[in-house]
Amino acid sequence: MLRSLVVMMAILAALIVPATAQNAARGSECLAMASAPPRAIPVSLRRTAAKAEEVAITYAGHSTYYIETPGGVTIATDYNGVYRLGDRRPDVVTMNRAHSTHYTLYPDPGIKHVLHGWGDNGQPASINERVGDVLIRNVTTDIRRYYSDDANSEMIKDGNSIFIFEVAGLCIGHLGHLHHKLDESQFAAIGRLDIVMVPIDGSYTMSLDGVSEITKRLRASVVLPMHRFATPLGEFMQKIGQQFAIDVRSERTLKISLGSLPNAPTVIILDGV
Repeated sequence: MLRSLVVMMAILAALIVPATAQNAARGSECLAMASAPPRAIPVSLRRTAAKAEEVAITYAGHSTYYIETPGGVTIATDYNGVYRLGDRRPDVVTMNRAHSTHYTLYPDPGIKHVLHGWGDNGQPASINERVGDVLIRNVTTDIRRYYSDDANSEMIKDGNSIFIFEVAGLCIGHLGHLHHKLDESQFAAIGRLDIVMVPIDGSYTMSLDGVSEITKRLRASVVLPMHRFATPLGEFMQKIGQQFAIDVRSERTLKISLGSLPNAPTVIILDGV
């Protein structure tokens, strides 16, 4: 009886997720977990997973984080070739085109996977790609036009992407150069996030009120601020509320697993600017 009930709940949960989100994220465990009832993980299993399936996340600067998977895949977010970790060449780079600090049209030809957050010929970017032990997918958002853009509309539809990286049971999101609040369909397409990289400049992307609202709604276990050059951290912390702890570290790299996620939502500040 119990088994039948669990199966029925899983079927109903799958029906709740919009069809567009399902099609855009084939094989996504993070969407499945967002729709399913919470699951309890025994402490012994959590500790074992923490040793075997750690992901290393290193802050290179601005909006570029390097993600190293247990399987040896290295990913660089909002990559432009300037914010690097020595001579290390990433296997995968993601880009957004708001400013030249978030993309390059001339990446190192040795990079195997170059993923643009914008599409071509008026079509949105649609990324659902497995590289080694990581699934990479995107959720598009609109982006503001600049004075050099010749158009009547203020926004470029689907000009930015939120990238989601699913690896070692973790759901890791990078909000990119986000310019507006998210609607319900976008939250549904993102699914559950355990770790989220959030721009906190308060102006070049979006207001602190707006990005704080999104951060609270996503309620990831770990929040990694980026675009940190303009806004005092204290102001961001005040906006998101006391339910988020703060952890300031002297190193650039965070090693984390599904089993070692903090019990309370925590903003982790890695070294760097």
